[in-house]
Amino acid sequence: MVIKHSNPYVIIFALWLLMFSASSQLMIIAPILPQLGLELNIPESIQGTLITAYAIMLSVCAVIMGPISDKIGRRRILMIGTGSMAFALFLHNFAFNYVSLLIVRAAAGAAGGILSGSAVSYVGDYFPYEKRGWANGWVITGIAAGQIIGIPLGTLLAEWFGFRGPFSLFAVIMYLSFMLIWLAVPQPDVRRVQGKLTLNRVLKNYGRMLLTPFILATAATYGLMYFGISLYIVYLPTWLTGEFGITGYEIASLFFVGGIATVLTGPKAGKLSDKIGRKILIISSCIGLGIVIALTTVVMVNFWIAYILFFLTMVLVSARMSPFQALISEIIPDEQRGAMMSLTIALGQFGMGIGGALAGIAYTGYGYESNTILAAISVFLMSFIVWRFIPEPDLKKEDPAPDTDTIIGSGTPAQET
Repeated sequence: MVIKHSNPYVIIFALWLLMFSASSQLMIIAPILPQLGLELNIPESIQGTLITAYAIMLSVCAVIMGPISDKIGRRRILMIGTGSMAFALFLHNFAFNYVSLLIVRAAAGAAGGILSGSAVSYVGDYFPYEKRGWANGWVITGIAAGQIIGIPLGTLLAEWFGFRGPFSLFAVIMYLSFMLIWLAVPQPDVRRVQGKLTLNRVLKNYGRMLLTPFILATAATYGLMYFGISLYIVYLPTWLTGEFGITGYEIASLFFVGGIATVLTGPKAGKLSDKIGRKILIISSCIGLGIVIALTTVVMVNFWIAYILFFLTMVLVSARMSPFQALISEIIPDEQRGAMMSLTIALGQFGMGIGGALAGIAYTGYGYESNTILAAISVFLMSFIVWRFIPEPDLKKEDPAPDTDTIIGSGTPAQET
């Protein structure tokens, strides 16, 4: 299907819906982890491996699909990924024990690998650099909406109908995203990989990328970013439940507050980075985030403080996310953007997988304090790598406000066969 006319706001909404469903189905694991353990009799020490299975499969598939997206175009990858994810989420209805749930989470991870970096890469293909902070900021609010609406609603559905309830909801939403992309999202007119796409060519391309210092630094930074998030978030609901005796409803309200923080911060941080630069926001937010994480178990003397602390945490997480994604999208040529984004996100998810497994070991062996210390160290290390090793392109001196006449950065949509 060839789409000749498009609206940039419709495109942003389609990508937003994708991010909403994909992030919600991933983040819902943390708040319902105690319930999953009870329903399927999963020991606390290995519950984090449900995140590891997802992340590892995502990493493997992302590395494979990134170069393919550079060859066949981002639109097709978006359609394949959303369709696969909708089906994988539907399969959660048939999980009946730890092993079967681990398998369907791995299947969702494989679908996530197809989608990994696709939304950000599409923004990089379709929008000019001076608009990407704005566009990424709005697309990323899909993650925030997942926290405000998806996670609380999913947590309530899990309370009412069991853990399968939220995954069924997110499967339907992902299918709606598939339909919207099919009907309204064009393939941008950007350079694609020419010639035959062979394994040898793909491996050589990845090899050259990893031998480039700033690309290696970017990939390592993405890994550290998700490693720290995983260490901190995965067992936070479990710790809060054990420390303060809270329920699933209170956990849902906590993620609701965190989502509001992301909505308020994401677009503003992206737009601000269009004006003052990406690195200054990334580094300053990392330093603040590391301090907040390190002090979590010290200052959280009752559950009400958790709302303030989690709100601040998500402000700082969001403040670094959209500028960082905009920065990555510009430091690589068009025809390598899919491979670059998939490589970095694959390593990010690998970091999340390792973090999820290590989080369980640290939590059961040394307490949640060890999770916060390790997470804070990884955040501080990320800020150092960004400062020292990742370059920042000059910003174009244009008004970053959205304008439908200038918002399309690559001309008319490309013809698809």
